[in-house]
Amino acid sequence: MHSVLRNPMRGIALKVSSVVVFLAMQTFIKLAGPTIPPGQVTFCRSFFALFPIIAYLAYIGQLRAAFHTTNPVGHLKRGTIGILSMAFGFYGLLHLPLPEAIALGYALPLVAVIFAAVFLGETVRIYRWSAVLVGIVGVAIVSWPKLTLFRDGGMEAEQAVGALCVLLSAVLGGMAMIQVRRLVEEEKTATIVLYFSLTASVFSLSSLPFGWLVLPWPSALYLVAAGFCGGVAQILLTESYRHADVSTIAPFEYTSILLGGIVGYFVFGDVPSVTMLIGTVIVVAAGIFIIYREHQLGIEQREARKATTPQA
Repeated sequence: MHSVLRNPMRGIALKVSSVVVFLAMQTFIKLAGPTIPPGQVTFCRSFFALFPIIAYLAYIGQLRAAFHTTNPVGHLKRGTIGILSMAFGFYGLLHLPLPEAIALGYALPLVAVIFAAVFLGETVRIYRWSAVLVGIVGVAIVSWPKLTLFRDGGMEAEQAVGALCVLLSAVLGGMAMIQVRRLVEEEKTATIVLYFSLTASVFSLSSLPFGWLVLPWPSALYLVAAGFCGGVAQILLTESYRHADVSTIAPFEYTSILLGGIVGYFVFGDVPSVTMLIGTVIVVAAGIFIIYREHQLGIEQREARKATTPQA
């Protein structure tokens, strides 16, 4: 197992691959059209992700074990929070330019630091608090031009609501990460991934009476493709952690803003504004600094354990 973990280049390659496939998922959702109800989008994303996830678990021989859980209530909580986060995030994605939706989504790791301190009692020192505050400033720079459009009508107001939804999605995503942190203490990763997709599929299906649309076949195919991409991306992301430390591969998450800008420009004609670029640079810098501090603290803790371990 240790020999597998010591292959950081493979871990990085898998991480970047997951970013590309997640971006493809987001692109397919935007191509499906902005009028599709978020519940319907979330169902397709969750249900069709089950096919590659189940196939993968069967391939590695963990399918039967993945269904065994000792904490169904914990999975229910994680699923409830996660499904709301996805629904708000997809609404924002459908009503915002792709690069801006991605940039605002970077608020998630900042929120996770705050929630870890509040709900898990983790020690957060001045360096990380400073990075969080700087990152929040960056998020405000990206989102403020959209939020000021509330006083206008039409498409501008829809984009303002979309920006708020992405930020709310990040907050709920931070809460979901706290629940996952609790689950991993007693549950397998495969179990968490499988039950989330199952729970999200059932919960989002309950939105059917509130007005799903009969989709034209191109939109339906886009949503099916988005679901498959979501499942494949989850597998790639999970596998990346088997080959490299989180602190090694986490910064490569930010390749999505470059790739998202390229896709947004050539596929949707989105031209990033100056304020969006400035805010994104600030948010990315804050996120990378938090990752760097986590890495440094991890090194210090390992050195401390070595120093206190009795020698044979």
